Amino acid sequence: MFIDTHTHLYLKNFDEDRDEMMQRAIDSDVRKFYLPNIDSSSIQNMIDLESQFPKQCFAMMGLHPCSVKENYKEELLMVKKWLEQRDFCAIGEIGIDLYWDTTFLEEQKDAFRTQIRWAKELKRPIVIHARNSMDEILKIVEEENNENLKGIFHCYSGNLAQSEKILNFEGFLLGIGGVVTFKNSGKELRNIIEHIDLEHLVLETDAPYLSPSPYRGKRNESSYIPLIATKIAEIKGVEVQKVANITTNNAEKLFMPFV
Repeated sequence: MFIDTHTHLYLKNFDEDRDEMMQRAIDSDVRKFYLPNIDSSSIQNMIDLESQFPKQCFAMMGLHPCSVKENYKEELLMVKKWLEQRDFCAIGEIGIDLYWDTTFLEEQKDAFRTQIRWAKELKRPIVIHARNSMDEILKIVEEENNENLKGIFHCYSGNLAQSEKILNFEGFLLGIGGVVTFKNSGKELRNIIEHIDLEHLVLETDAPYLSPSPYRGKRNESSYIPLIATKIAEIKGVEVQKVANITTNNAEKLFMPFV
């Protein structure tokens, strides 16, 4: 069995064939799907999908860094309202993104730190979005770290030294997606996977984004998780079944107490 620990299956990209897409994933032995929130506009569709597939889909709650703008405090109030209203499996996705825009860096830092503190209070894992911002992310995580802080560095894009630092934070995992299959831009990630144990990894698609080869540039979907697992198995020199077993166990240990 595989688990997709990060997938946006509630987005409009899947409106035309969502049921068929879900069946393709299940037929590919992907049996659980963890849904990170984006902002107030995505919550209802995410909750609806979870209600439609209650044994397969599990919602997170958080404010994506790319949605941190002038009104971010209003968005955070919405997140807090939902966290007080019902349980979620994680706080996510949260973090800092400096790829598209650096205008709201201080606001992103504040939103990230605020949501980390909510996660610690609730004893929920966090799912971290770090794009062109790994140093900033690591500084905040180090400052906020305690026995209640754990989670996933989604779509890991740091270097080997940064990965080693992350693994020194007890309870954190690296999310590995389609980038590992990319011929050139995936080289650094493949090198990192060579040097760390499978016990530190979970699988993800980030669907509909970042499709693995040979589907790069097309819509991603959760049925492609076995392609990611196969590449990791190739790098590690092990059977795909071993990758499936260990990464599934890693995800279950992180999320299962809360679903």
